[in-house]
Amino acid sequence: MTLTIWHNPRCSKSRQTLALLEENGHAPKVRRYLEEAPSEAELRAAAAAQGLAPIAMMRPNEPEFKAARLSKDSPEDALFAAMAHMPKLIERPIVFVNGKAAIGRPPEAVLEVI
Repeated sequence: MTLTIWHNPRCSKSRQTLALLEENGHAPKVRRYLEEAPSEAELRAAAAAQGLAPIAMMRPNEPEFKAARLSKDSPEDALFAAMAHMPKLIERPIVFVNGKAAIGRPPEAVLEVI
């Protein structure tokens, strides 16, 4: 089983999700997505793995979201491009396992894909 977490160590939910995975005996590959930003293709795959529209993977209250003049009605291509360009806009954390993915909000949500 390949288990990866897109992690931001400054985020409490991300830290809680990583701890939950470790408490359940998992040693995920940790990708600090702010330092190693995902490509648009990776973001599209993440959305597909979760069955989500890109807006559901975003943090619309971030100042960068508004500064980029994005909205929930923005075209999907624009939303994916924005996340790739500004990874701070990606909701966190996201856990990937065997072609499935889940956002760790709440952290226990990731246990459904393991």
